[in-house]
Amino acid sequence: MPTARPPLPPFTRESAIKKIRAAEDAWNSRDPQRCAGAYTADSRWRNRSTFITGTEEIVAFLTAKWEREHEYRLIKELWAFTDDRIAVRFAYEWHSDAGQWFRAYGNENWAFDADGLMAERHASINDVAIEESERMFHWDRSGPRPDDHPGLTELGL
Repeated sequence: MPTARPPLPPFTRESAIKKIRAAEDAWNSRDPQRCAGAYTADSRWRNRSTFITGTEEIVAFLTAKWEREHEYRLIKELWAFTDDRIAVRFAYEWHSDAGQWFRAYGNENWAFDADGLMAERHASINDVAIEESERMFHWDRSGPRPDDHPGLTELGL
């Protein structure tokens, strides 16, 4: 059973930003189990047109995602927050098996329980094919975005 995941609600601007960066770092690890630990056991998702409920479905979804989205790199940024909700805008880059690069743009709305676990995630996402030369997210490996790598606003996204 997942344990509490600080920062906990109610969120401040600073704690919401910390929560977002923790989520970004987890997703950049490309480790479905690690990511799933941040969600309630019965977490409900809408990801594009896919509806997911619970840890097992989250792990299966993320496993399949990162099997087809190679060299995935994600940047998230605060859009808005309340006591127990955070809205995020994000972009990520990846390439297909055929070598086509994409940048995905989107928004997520998150709702948290008292232990700081995400109970709901609603994501709207659009993919745009890009040339490799148009990539903006450059760090060497899976894992966290380096502190000195620009965020979405600094990149003009």
